[in-house]
Amino acid sequence: MPVGAHSFPMVSIVIPAYNVEDYVARALESIERQTLTDFEVLVVDDGSTDRTGDIVRQFTRHDLRIVDFHTQNGGAPAARNLALDHARGKYVYFMDADDWAEPTMLADMVELSERNHLDLSISGFYIDTYYGTGDEHTTEVKSCPAAVYPTQHEFRVSAAKLFDNNLLYSPWNKLFLRERIERMGLRFRMTFWDDFPFVLDYIRDIERVGVTERAYYHFIRQREDSETSRWRPDMYQKREEEHGWMLDLYHHWELDGDPTSMEVVQRRYIERLVGCIENVCNPSCELPINQKLRSIEEMITSERAQVAVAVARPRSLMMQTMLLPIRTKNTRLAYREGCFISFVKSHNTRVFATLKARR
Repeated sequence: MPVGAHSFPMVSIVIPAYNVEDYVARALESIERQTLTDFEVLVVDDGSTDRTGDIVRQFTRHDLRIVDFHTQNGGAPAARNLALDHARGKYVYFMDADDWAEPTMLADMVELSERNHLDLSISGFYIDTYYGTGDEHTTEVKSCPAAVYPTQHEFRVSAAKLFDNNLLYSPWNKLFLRERIERMGLRFRMTFWDDFPFVLDYIRDIERVGVTERAYYHFIRQREDSETSRWRPDMYQKREEEHGWMLDLYHHWELDGDPTSMEVVQRRYIERLVGCIENVCNPSCELPINQKLRSIEEMITSERAQVAVAVARPRSLMMQTMLLPIRTKNTRLAYREGCFISFVKSHNTRVFATLKARR
């Protein structure tokens, strides 16, 4: 049923857009090709300095379901919050402007939610990592077996498996119930990597959750200026904060004594700690070598790091080897490892993506 047949669309699709002139048309075209047509698209041009705004306006001229907002640059969380303030759909779907979606995504996820009266439906997704100058890329599929959790406790116990397969971190493989978002007064926090705390807040006391094993969303790793590719001076502090959120969530769920859940939480932390070490070794890092070494020493000798490396059970020999400098508190070995990872990451995207997928 098209929008206009009743007052409110079935789905509000929220898309923040900043300097994505090479990608935003593909994103919007993938939404226009959806087999479910009862939706609205709220695109927030977040102060782009390229042709992003013009491209979005072209879509609004021929598709009345697409609404554009143009603001001064305030970041993705502010853009998403602005769109949420105007959303009218029963469900909310969040999309990034440089990604795209398979045609049956909305129809299948709405059907799953409606049939089971869900507060949240979760799907698999693709990670497409592009390398070189052409269309060559690797594809990694993230998914879990289909399930509808009949009780809150059953979802909480099963959440570790979903976290372990990266299905509970980002908002773009999920269909949220807008009434629940508004009832909770939930909005994105004004910080980078804002999507993770939004999802954690939403699932904290959630009742009904369903999962489809099918993958629809294509998360694109391509842009050198993306949030995940730059040196971040405060990355370690951010990862520490996130780990605190995870520990708090599992304490709230009364599962902080569950060995399976805690192994996943601690392995998640220690794998991201390796990323923090690589971040310090990034060629664009402005710190002098002695300060880099002090930062790495602080990371690997902390109580959190030593607890995590003792509890985590890496799934590959490669990851077991990468954790050795942390386990032995060997700062210089950790530094050399970080430099090697950074070199591979910057010189061979394909190899880096493959190794990361197999960790």
